Amino acid sequence: MSTPTLDIQDLELGFKGYTGFTQVLHGISLSVNPGERVALVGESGSGKSVTARIVLGLLQELRTAKISGSVRFEGRELDQMPRRERHALRGKAMSMIFQDPTSSLNPVFRIGEQFHDVLRRGDAKITRADALSRAAAILAEVSVRDADRVLNAFPFQLSGGLNQRVMIAMALANEPALLIADEPGTALDVTVQAQTLHLMRKLVEEHHTAVLFISHNLGVVREFADRVYVIYKGRIVEQGPTRAVFEAPRHPYTRALMAAVPRLTGGGIPDIDEDSPDFAAPLEIHQDGGQS
Repeated sequence: MSTPTLDIQDLELGFKGYTGFTQVLHGISLSVNPGERVALVGESGSGKSVTARIVLGLLQELRTAKISGSVRFEGRELDQMPRRERHALRGKAMSMIFQDPTSSLNPVFRIGEQFHDVLRRGDAKITRADALSRAAAILAEVSVRDADRVLNAFPFQLSGGLNQRVMIAMALANEPALLIADEPGTALDVTVQAQTLHLMRKLVEEHHTAVLFISHNLGVVREFADRVYVIYKGRIVEQGPTRAVFEAPRHPYTRALMAAVPRLTGGGIPDIDEDSPDFAAPLEIHQDGGQS
């Protein structure tokens, strides 16, 4: 078997605060292979986004954060890389589509300038004209038809949906080996969401990109992902091939999560226990061809 693009083992995270120490992640283990689409699903506050930020090295320098465990990218331990080398991976070998685009784009630079900076991470010699041309082509793929106006605008001059599409285009620009997508459909209509999923599928097929897809939208996850990890209060409670998990969920929390999806045929949102003692049940693993 090939080396996983991303391999996380026994990842723990806690924060020191005025009231003491709070444990957030409790031994997270997951992997994403080249050309694989893996989803991490769970309710808000379950630990999905902080896991992604640790992969990118965005929490390691916080004095209040205590992190332990192993995070490997293409077989290399990220914490053992020189800081400069690890920083160079971001935006090139690994990219992330953040949930909130307005806090990720720099408000004092035009979109075109920020796009040029992103593309220079992949090609240090790219000219501004070539970068803008490449940016316009990528923006067109996420349904931005007036690319010239967008590239000349500041982020605050664009709608939330346009900023989201700009972030998606930037994340895909350098054809990363690992793409982390944190709720990429936020602020987008269903048509553009579908186009975004299509673009990510295209990356997987053409460039063998590994995708870690973070979401609580079970319908999208079922359609998009090859494998699923279900996270509850900082613990992985169920994992396996998408079809197996959705057709025969075993863990009480997974069953509750799926039962909480509103039905279009009526009945509204069912009454689900939000913190059942059953949710502390051990990890459930669905086997797939002898692999867990």
